Amino acid sequence: MATYLDFEDKIKKLEEDITLAKTKSDQHAVEILEKKLEKEVEKTFKNLSDYQKLQLARHPDRPYALDYIKGLMTNSYEIHGDRHFDDDKAIICFLGYIGEQKVMVIGEQKGRGTKNKLMRNFGMPSPEGYRKALRAARMAEKFNIPILMLVDTPGAYPGLGAEERNQSEAIAKNLYEFSNLTTPTISVVIGEGGSGGALAISVADKLAMMRYSVYAVISPEGCSAILWNDSSKVETAANALKITAESLHQLELIDDVIKEPLIGAHRKKDEAIKALGDYFLDSLEELKKLTPAQRYQMKYEKLMNLGSFQEDKN
Repeated sequence: MATYLDFEDKIKKLEEDITLAKTKSDQHAVEILEKKLEKEVEKTFKNLSDYQKLQLARHPDRPYALDYIKGLMTNSYEIHGDRHFDDDKAIICFLGYIGEQKVMVIGEQKGRGTKNKLMRNFGMPSPEGYRKALRAARMAEKFNIPILMLVDTPGAYPGLGAEERNQSEAIAKNLYEFSNLTTPTISVVIGEGGSGGALAISVADKLAMMRYSVYAVISPEGCSAILWNDSSKVETAANALKITAESLHQLELIDDVIKEPLIGAHRKKDEAIKALGDYFLDSLEELKKLTPAQRYQMKYEKLMNLGSFQEDKN
């Protein structure tokens, strides 16, 4: 059963009317209602606030990393464990093919249903997850296999055990090591990109975001609590933080925005999966035209330019 957000009430009503008309075999009514639905979807989704886009990024029906992996990859084989401590289920690594291209996919998986959410730790990786990701990346580099990273986490796990096993060091090492990889790397924020938990697998030759994904140094809830100590200010914080794909692209903090279906990836999963797959293959062809040294220089310049600004002397 579809889950509707508060701003989708009119869409919900129209879809229910269409279902009712179909049960009555009233094709004329179905056609009229479908045209109304199309107009309502365009009206609603072309005027979304940043907070509404945040709601879409967190939508429970939104495709997760495993949905993209299952939809895109063939002959895939999962890689487990960091060879140091454990196999973190919040980070998944698969070696296989997308089309004819051999690829290593590293993703953050939130999980559906209580049992899976607990197993995946709600998509919050621990140090061993980031070390597993690095192990998979180094394996891919050894055989010159391109890497696709799928970012979707509220943040790295902040528990005592994670801190005892050097969470910050694991993230910092990934930032350093991923910035030096010689194989082509592409990272895509598919849902929620939260703080260092997202950064650890998003240093890449190309960084893109799905249309309704978000990428932030802190959650709007956290920002609201720190600045105003008021949970009612979450929407204000979301709009002020500039966390959406369009905002970050304008600020040149990401390279591209992937046009998932206007109504959202959660409503048309196959189209969203295809859009991401096409983007990966097209971007990979661009990167293959460059030498490793050129890709390294391009990545270096991009990272060094992050946060640059000019003061108005007037």
